[in-house]
Amino acid sequence: MSVKTVHVPRRLPAAAAAALLCLQLAGCWDDDDEPINDLPAGITDISRTAYTATTPSPNTAPTSEATQDLLTGGLGKSGLAGAAPTYANAEAPTRLELRRHALYSNYRGLVDVTANGGYGTVYGPNVDLAGNATASEGLIPGVEYIGVLDNAEGTKRVTMAVQVPTSFDQSNPCIVVAPSSGSRGVYGAIGTAAEWGLKRGCAVALTDAGKGMGLHDLGDDTVTQIDGTRNTRTAAGALANFAVQFTAAVSQFITDFPNRVALKHAHSQQNPEKDWGNDTLAAARYALYAINQEYGTELPGTGKKLRRYDPGNTLVIAASVSNGGTAVLRAAEADTEGLIDAVVAGEPGATPAQPTSTYGIQENGVARPATGYGKPLLDYFTFANLYQGCAALAPEASMGTEASLHNFIFATLQTARAVARCDALAANNLVTGTTTEERAADALVRLQAYGWTPESRFLHSSHFGAGATTQVASMYAYAYGRFPVTENLCGFSFGATSATGDPVPIAAAAKAVSYATGNGVANGTPAGVIINDPTGGGGKLWNLATSASTGAQDLGFDAALCLRALVTGNDPRSGAALPATATAQLPSQAQSDRVRAGINETLAGANLRGKPALVVSGRSDALLPVNNTSRAYVAASRVNEGAASRLSYVEVLNGQHFDAFLTSFSGYGNRYVPLHAYFVDGLNAMWAHLKSGTPLPPSQVVRAVPRGGTPPTEAPAISRAVNLPPIVAAPAAADAITFSGNAINVPN
Repeated sequence: MSVKTVHVPRRLPAAAAAALLCLQLAGCWDDDDEPINDLPAGITDISRTAYTATTPSPNTAPTSEATQDLLTGGLGKSGLAGAAPTYANAEAPTRLELRRHALYSNYRGLVDVTANGGYGTVYGPNVDLAGNATASEGLIPGVEYIGVLDNAEGTKRVTMAVQVPTSFDQSNPCIVVAPSSGSRGVYGAIGTAAEWGLKRGCAVALTDAGKGMGLHDLGDDTVTQIDGTRNTRTAAGALANFAVQFTAAVSQFITDFPNRVALKHAHSQQNPEKDWGNDTLAAARYALYAINQEYGTELPGTGKKLRRYDPGNTLVIAASVSNGGTAVLRAAEADTEGLIDAVVAGEPGATPAQPTSTYGIQENGVARPATGYGKPLLDYFTFANLYQGCAALAPEASMGTEASLHNFIFATLQTARAVARCDALAANNLVTGTTTEERAADALVRLQAYGWTPESRFLHSSHFGAGATTQVASMYAYAYGRFPVTENLCGFSFGATSATGDPVPIAAAAKAVSYATGNGVANGTPAGVIINDPTGGGGKLWNLATSASTGAQDLGFDAALCLRALVTGNDPRSGAALPATATAQLPSQAQSDRVRAGINETLAGANLRGKPALVVSGRSDALLPVNNTSRAYVAASRVNEGAASRLSYVEVLNGQHFDAFLTSFSGYGNRYVPLHAYFVDGLNAMWAHLKSGTPLPPSQVVRAVPRGGTPPTEAPAISRAVNLPPIVAAPAAADAITFSGNAINVPN
């Protein structure tokens, strides 16, 4: 392998600088070789701010940039684990207050911040790069550039934040490009790849990749601005993160469906996922611009800098998790400029475009049928949205009453609705069995045949019951079809609801701080998923709605069937053609065609151009099941790249998708380990590979050990030695992930 050698030009003397300027002004400088540090095409530079805090400030409203740092917003390790930041006036928060709270929320959204779970000992701001816990609070001062990538129409609005720590090594420059996970805003990777990069002294390029908290309240016509504050759509103008352009159709929609909002990821009509890779590359370019602005040689009298850093002398690692993991893989696939040197992707959702017949997945030498892997995201999410609520009632899917998780999600009324979902499936010949238990068992079998591992079965209850499955299925259907908020697709819309599930206006304070507290999806903070309800009242919260075809509260069966038909392109019950005009249970053929075209735009090429790459996933992942994501991608990449492939895959036993749930839901911490620890290990392994030539660890299963204990009591403290065995340079034969022909073979 080759290791980049950095050649940093000396500061030019005034005469040379003047000569350069003369050449530039005379137009005789070759534009292709021009060393002037100009903004990359399509990017507007919004601000440059120094955040200089080195010690934590009280968890009160911040009054200046000197009270914040890049990583923790001035809260430090202890503050991130403590109570949420406060506001001087929650209905009129300042930019600084929102930034601090956004860092807090995004950090905690990805990482378990309990001491027993490993925060402060295994990982966290105070844990150094060698894995040693220190007494530090982990603040990292530096400067932060905010920029926006847009299209000619002004409708793309990708936010980027480049953080340059004061520890940046000018002689050994490095950049970590970290797109956000899920639908999160620009700070969505702050607790994962960004923390690691800042500790390394690298510049970190964060981006929301066209997602984020773009909340447009149609009732009062207010929007989220780039800095998180809110304003009217007209006053915000180009600083709006997202805005619906009002038309007669929008006005009518507001009349027919009051108290509704538009969300950027769902309603931008950009299908942002198709651009995640290119948006990540744009963030890398913006990061190069930022570090050249900081350290490049100034051309006197011009306000311009000479480029000191470029892809040839700057190490660039693209790294993130979940949707961010998908984005970095897609960026490497699209990188024709040599911008990216390496990739580390945690639990990515990338699905190969190529047919499953061209590659295979084996589990302990037994091949999965080609119908059981490699499915696109909306395909398996709409399948889950149809079956998970029923499957969660299967005895095999229960953690047991002592965990209280099953009862937490499916409390008395929710269980009755889940039974009604099983009944609706049976009445439509979508499950077999005469009893609820038989129907639930059949639904679970169908999920596992569709790509979920048996190890993920305990998580169907929480994922569906907490609304994650329905949120993603409904929002991505809008996004893939590029539908406007007025489409009312399959009866889905979004807004705040009352305790009885009825649409209501969003509380002023909740809306004002939504940039900081929300994660870009309709999870109820501050807007949830609403389904049309035949009983009237303008719709109900998804799990309280009554289906027209059944007359029952069945967790939105009619709407779930409709979403599924968008993907299948026919009636899931019979295979019959879809109608020309949408009904309560079925979309129109035209709607399905739009969604399926959008899905195809997002599929991965699974060719990393020979770049070194490491994928880390948890076998128990129930959100992005590994047979449809990581295993499929790695196998397809092996087929496409052959011997040139430098991709390693680490699959962690007892790892699942939501580390933050390890403390949020009883039973999680007892059964699952923090996958974040292995993502950091993967980053360290990649650093050693790039800087010292250490071979990347080969593909392997890591047999992490749960902490145990009896829920709902918190699990005992995690031990790196006992619970988190390392990724090794030479795995035992029983742990090695190998290839047999075109099939990946993963040991049990």
